[in-house]
Amino acid sequence: MSPKLSRRSFLRMAGASAAGLAAGAQLLPKVRVFAAPNGQEVVRISFAGWGQVAEQDGVVAAIEAFQAENPGIEVEWRHTPDTDFTTVFLSNIAAGTPPDTSFIASNNYETFRNQGLLLDITDYITNDPLLGQPDYFLPQEAQRSADDNGRWHGIGSTWVAPHIYYNAALFEEEGITPPGFTDDEIWDWDTFLAVAKQLTVDSNGLHPDDDGFDPDNIERWGVQYPFSNETYIAAAVFSNGGQMVNENGSALDSPEAMEAMQRMADLIYVHHVAPQSASLSSLGMSNTQMLDTGRLAMAVDGSWALSWINSSLLTVPIGTGALPKMTQPATHMQAHFHGALAATEHPDEAWQWLRFLATPFYTLQFMKIGLWLPSQTAQTTEEGLAEWITEGIHPDNYVDFVSEYLPNYGVAYRVPPGYVEAFTNFLNPAYEAIANGTPAVDVMPEAVRQANEVIAAAIAASS
Repeated sequence: MSPKLSRRSFLRMAGASAAGLAAGAQLLPKVRVFAAPNGQEVVRISFAGWGQVAEQDGVVAAIEAFQAENPGIEVEWRHTPDTDFTTVFLSNIAAGTPPDTSFIASNNYETFRNQGLLLDITDYITNDPLLGQPDYFLPQEAQRSADDNGRWHGIGSTWVAPHIYYNAALFEEEGITPPGFTDDEIWDWDTFLAVAKQLTVDSNGLHPDDDGFDPDNIERWGVQYPFSNETYIAAAVFSNGGQMVNENGSALDSPEAMEAMQRMADLIYVHHVAPQSASLSSLGMSNTQMLDTGRLAMAVDGSWALSWINSSLLTVPIGTGALPKMTQPATHMQAHFHGALAATEHPDEAWQWLRFLATPFYTLQFMKIGLWLPSQTAQTTEEGLAEWITEGIHPDNYVDFVSEYLPNYGVAYRVPPGYVEAFTNFLNPAYEAIANGTPAVDVMPEAVRQANEVIAAAIAASS
């Protein structure tokens, strides 16, 4: 094993200047262009992506810092709203005007790679004195970025993963020890369910197991464990010993996977500790507002939500803890990729930009505000954690989440080609049916069969 990279060497080799997060960027920001010295020719490359204000600000700040350090390269930021991005991206490729570099959604990465749209950057990484270090990225990064032959066609932007957020004032009031991230603090499913019942109260002050409890008039729900994002489903499936994908495509028709999804649905329809999505809509409140007002005790949400579900922004103290384990602790680690297009006329310059996005300057600004988690090993060390853990945003135990829980229990997987179409047409409708009360065993087997036909066709078309 190669020696660990020292923090001093890490920062020196990264070559990133420390600039603050840009503020007040417009929806379509005007990128500052640094003039090249002595009439040097400027190579212009484009960078396509999506994002809200914080992400926009971060991209603009990164472009300005990168151009200051690389005056011979100018980066044009092409912003598109999330909902339209893939359509615009593919339209530009069809029109012969693809971006040089781009965000790549995690569920599109394998599809685009198999279609030959992405530049192979393996040799760039291997020969890079910083990113080529064997321990530069956390191990899960290579698991999802490299193909079966070890070839990289993109670099994960970061990591994000779901966990529990809880109203710490309610837990203290009820005398409940909250969940944490260390092995002895992770709840099993029965403990989680018992606590959720204790914290669920109807309009008469009764709990779900009490005689006379009224499930139609709940004043406070114990938990929200939503079907609204597949990453929450994936975390439950992995925790129950299942898999999201296998050699056939989707593996969600396994007994373990279907049982995990049924347990999520049973929180709503059997145990009455979680709200239906219609209940939330009728209240006109987000899970953040419900936590803050005491209408919800716990919410399962992504780590990215810490940027707005934190004690500095709410009126109640917010705590975080691991998802409950079914047969084993697990959460799902994922995020979008940064990639260069195979059609770029400037692969060396495109690589320099991708490399910059994988160095501390770009990632730290998002980590400090609670939006991202580190994918770089050095940022999980004691010294590295001190650079981004922020008082008032990150709870005290977040260090355990990053340094203990995720390395041991975070699971990443490669999404097969064709998955977006399979998800949209078959898997997501099945999720919605389960969320609305249909038993998982009644919908998932057929949904998986149809989804895997799409995946098989996509793989065959690109082989």
